[in-house]
Amino acid sequence: MIKIAFFDIDGTLTSEIDGSIPESAMEAIRQSRQNGNLMFINTGRCFQNVEQRFRDIGFDGYICGCGTNIYCGGQDVFYMPQTHEVTGNILQQARKTNVDILFESRSMVCFDLSRPLRHPHALRQYRIFEKLGYTMPEWLDNPNFFCDKFVIWYEHPKQLSDFRTVSDKYFDCIDRGDTFREFVPHGYSKATGMEYVLDHYGIPKEHAFAFGDSNNDLPMFSCLPNSIAMGNAAPASLFTLVSHVTAKASEDGIAKALKHFGFF
Repeated sequence: MIKIAFFDIDGTLTSEIDGSIPESAMEAIRQSRQNGNLMFINTGRCFQNVEQRFRDIGFDGYICGCGTNIYCGGQDVFYMPQTHEVTGNILQQARKTNVDILFESRSMVCFDLSRPLRHPHALRQYRIFEKLGYTMPEWLDNPNFFCDKFVIWYEHPKQLSDFRTVSDKYFDCIDRGDTFREFVPHGYSKATGMEYVLDHYGIPKEHAFAFGDSNNDLPMFSCLPNSIAMGNAAPASLFTLVSHVTAKASEDGIAKALKHFGFF
């Protein structure tokens, strides 16, 4: 029976030090595929934001947007976007509560620039996307505009609580630390994405392995018996919720774990 591995991106595939992809991780993933195993990215990023450098590693598929968009063997097999009405409700509440919001879909990322970005981390992310050359539409009141999911940055706790009086009707809120929150549609997660892929290929959970480093990987960890936390995972409480802890991403953690579990 072949094995399948699911990888978060940030802090898992990439070094926690500088965001680079360790050579050892790329080589281990390629060797694992050569041995007949399946390698999948499982990320909160929507597909448009899965940079070419990740695709060039060579993967059998992608679970994107926390389970809202799935690709298997080059085929788009599942997609669940939000309606314009729901997206518009979220946009208006973001403006009302004055949080910085980033909408994501499989074809684009876009900030609400109807007013200047306030949070330094939101501004930093905007500049990263500019540097990457991403097209970021600014007219979010477009009647055809919609998203798959979104993230926000806020400054005061009341902003978040007021914002969630609307968002909680449609989305689960994931604490990503500090004043950064990720919002995923009810009923979708990295775990539902994995279950879809396992059913697609007919692979039992006992042959599946999940790699992650943060709170939005908890659904992955709780879904499979084989869960691997990177040595740089945060919060540290994640270490008690997994079946295996490997080295840090920057210290060949991916390669060491794949070898430990017999992928190559």
